[in-house]
Amino acid sequence: MNSQELENWADRILDEYKDGRRDLGRMKSYLDPESYMDKKQINSMIDDMSFSIDWMKTGRQPGLYRGVDKRDAYRIKQYDEIEIIPDIAEQLERESLYMDQEQRQSLLKLFKNFSDRERQCYIMYEAEQLSMQKIANRLGIKKRTVQQYIERAREKVSLTAS
Repeated sequence: MNSQELENWADRILDEYKDGRRDLGRMKSYLDPESYMDKKQINSMIDDMSFSIDWMKTGRQPGLYRGVDKRDAYRIKQYDEIEIIPDIAEQLERESLYMDQEQRQSLLKLFKNFSDRERQCYIMYEAEQLSMQKIANRLGIKKRTVQQYIERAREKVSLTAS
């Protein structure tokens, strides 16, 4: 199945769901005004169909405002230079950082897996030796959030190391 056939297939399913929802609406309008339970059941089905349609259209669960957008879920960050760690550049003036090309590539590979906030918090905590509270104050977030970013970053470091 090529991409054009797959797209047409997905569009057809979405159209079928929309037609089904429309049919349910028509069915509800023909019901007796006293058939409360039937209307309740049909309204529930219409809500479920709308939920499914929204999910298929957007690629994310409706109602989740902190969900990952479809286009961001598979985006790979490309870092070609070591400038992804500008936070510690000034601190390194007093003490030089020497890395060979292999170490530099390993570091880039590691940071590629971090979110921007994970990278920020991890570098401030590990390299700058700032407390979690100071990091939280600097970034304007809660201390517990900083702790979670650092924990996630450490998990990614341990996974990369193994």
